[in-house]
Amino acid sequence: MTRLPGINTDKFTDALYALGWSTVKKLPEGAATALGRTLADTAWKRRGPGVRQLEANLARVVPDASPQRLTELSRAGMRSYMRYWMESFRLPAWPQDRIRTAFAPEDVHHLTDGLKSDRGVILALPHMANYDLAGVWVTTALNTPFTTVAQRLKPESLYDRFVAYRESLGMEVLPHTGGAAFGTLARRLRAGGLVCLVADRDLSSSGVPVTFFGEQTKMPAGPAMLAVQTGAMLLPVTLWYDDTPVMRGRVYPEIEVPGTGTRAEKAARMTQQLADTFASGIADHPRDWHLLQRLWLADLEQPREAP
Repeated sequence: MTRLPGINTDKFTDALYALGWSTVKKLPEGAATALGRTLADTAWKRRGPGVRQLEANLARVVPDASPQRLTELSRAGMRSYMRYWMESFRLPAWPQDRIRTAFAPEDVHHLTDGLKSDRGVILALPHMANYDLAGVWVTTALNTPFTTVAQRLKPESLYDRFVAYRESLGMEVLPHTGGAAFGTLARRLRAGGLVCLVADRDLSSSGVPVTFFGEQTKMPAGPAMLAVQTGAMLLPVTLWYDDTPVMRGRVYPEIEVPGTGTRAEKAARMTQQLADTFASGIADHPRDWHLLQRLWLADLEQPREAP
């Protein structure tokens, strides 16, 4: 965000999110949809660093796309991204019947069968469509609480807003700092619980090297390591929008723990399988992959753009 003279940027950011949660959820649905599209198109036309990075990321996902196709995809991607925000601001006000019908996942039996097994289940997702909506659908339609982690944000008041928001939707939220979260997640899984983790972008220094769309990057070790250490099922999930108000998704079969190798070697092979599954889902629905940050190592080695 550009620093404005005389304005505390952290407080300004927090105030914007507060305005979204307090105001957008009160708008009629059609007005909220129109507002989201206007904001998305405005941001896309300004072509800031986030939009340009989104196009660079999409160029890896759709390598044969023409420049015109990439700009069309990035515009659709910004509209999809803003749909996520408009829905998220409104989710706390949605009635339960609306939540139950707002998400239609395929092959959800992989999840329900896993929950019945009492092994514990880890759902691993990329930044696609609206994972908050998928989460509240799990707590509502399946009546299943779960534990997740949240990245520490600045200002702290903004992080607190996100935690309170997700907890209001029935999620247990742990901070994404230190090793304490891993231990708590492992205990939840050993008790037969459900853990949901967004897992396509490494936020630590301990990520696992993977090949993703033909190039090198790192992805979080957590999902695979939890499966290796607890025996829980690791299930990839991808999400996408179509031209209806209903979000779509797919739960994939379990990524099983290899029979040989050290814990680190097993986790590395499982994380590569997870990356391959994510790549398949993202390639099918590229506009709904909301990654406006640098991901591939080749990009991370470049100087950071000024905001």
